[in-house]
Amino acid sequence: MAPSSVDGVTDPADCLFCRIVLGGVPADIVHRSETVLAFRDISPQAPLHVLVIPVVHIEHAGEVGDGHGEVLVEMLEVARTVAEAEGAWPSGYRLVFNVGEDALNSVPHLHLHVIGGRPLTGSLG
Repeated sequence: MAPSSVDGVTDPADCLFCRIVLGGVPADIVHRSETVLAFRDISPQAPLHVLVIPVVHIEHAGEVGDGHGEVLVEMLEVARTVAEAEGAWPSGYRLVFNVGEDALNSVPHLHLHVIGGRPLTGSLG
């Protein structure tokens, strides 16, 4: 069930992902709970490319604070569940948070990319 409002945003119409949470923008949803929503990226970079977002509006990972621990844990649990369901485990998958323009973060709502389903190029560490 979609919430009637989204915490932290004066007008959820100003945030694309808040509008998805509220049901105003269609999305291919793969998981929904009271606190987390996961849906397929509209421009996938791999066979598996799902975004996991909190239902409450948090602008980006740099805004995460002490009160967000439970939602972050659930985001990671959902990422693992999605990766397993899509066959990206045990071969591997990538989790990415982008923060700011230099990281090409195009939607100012915290989102975790779950990417996999093929060997990924480019080493991040």
